[in-house]
Amino acid sequence: MKKVWERFGVVLLAGGAAAVLLTLAAIILFLALRGAPALSWEFITAFPRRGMTEGGIFPALVGTLYLVVGTAIIAVPLGVGAAVYLSEYARGGTWVRIVRVGVNSLAGVPSIVFGLFGLAFFVKALGIGVSLLSGVLTLGLLVLPVVIRAAEEALRAVPQEFREGAYALGATRWQVTRSVVLPVAMPGIITGAILALGRAAGETAPIMFTAAAYYTPRLPRSPLDEVMALPYHLYVMATESTFFWKTRHLQYGTALVLLCLVLVFYLAAALIRARIRRRKRW
Repeated sequence: MKKVWERFGVVLLAGGAAAVLLTLAAIILFLALRGAPALSWEFITAFPRRGMTEGGIFPALVGTLYLVVGTAIIAVPLGVGAAVYLSEYARGGTWVRIVRVGVNSLAGVPSIVFGLFGLAFFVKALGIGVSLLSGVLTLGLLVLPVVIRAAEEALRAVPQEFREGAYALGATRWQVTRSVVLPVAMPGIITGAILALGRAAGETAPIMFTAAAYYTPRLPRSPLDEVMALPYHLYVMATESTFFWKTRHLQYGTALVLLCLVLVFYLAAALIRARIRRRKRW
């Protein structure tokens, strides 16, 4: 009887994994069939024309990359630093428990709430306005809990014997953290950071209120300029376009490019982790 239940559990888990893969494959196939006809060099490198019924997605693609890079500059150092403090320096207690509860709670907050907070605080209270900087700060707050949790888990996965051996040789806590713990935990930290940035690349609600523009005739020249972004560009074409039937192929093409961009982030995370793990000798 136990073997029957064990086999049933294995089949159930395998079915769940297969369902996930089939769903992903179905989405990719659907977008590929509908969006591939729109893909061309002009589609990638041209500006939208005639009310976004013609042209390409170049400013939206560049704006998305700007947002992702800016989010990485803000969220990754802060997230890794917080994780190092929680894992290596904090001695437990009420304060640390409150911080961890706060981080876990922030990770579950809907992205629309971050967007409204960014609008109220960065755009209005600080007077930054709807701009690339406001969007980057908002996205940075959005993915910060993800980076902290991933980095802390990677740091905690480092065997305690590594630390004890370094302390036995007379190393200080900072030397142990910098030269022993961080290099070993780096695959997990990098993977978590890339996955968080992949999420930032596909978010619409936070940038809708803080950074995204319906259309800009030029690329942003400073952090205080508005930007176009692929998620918001897709939203605009799908919901506010007067000529929906004319832009349908452009919508699917934009969705396909956005999906490919996010998948590239996830694939890069997997490849980097696998490559670094192969180099480990323990």
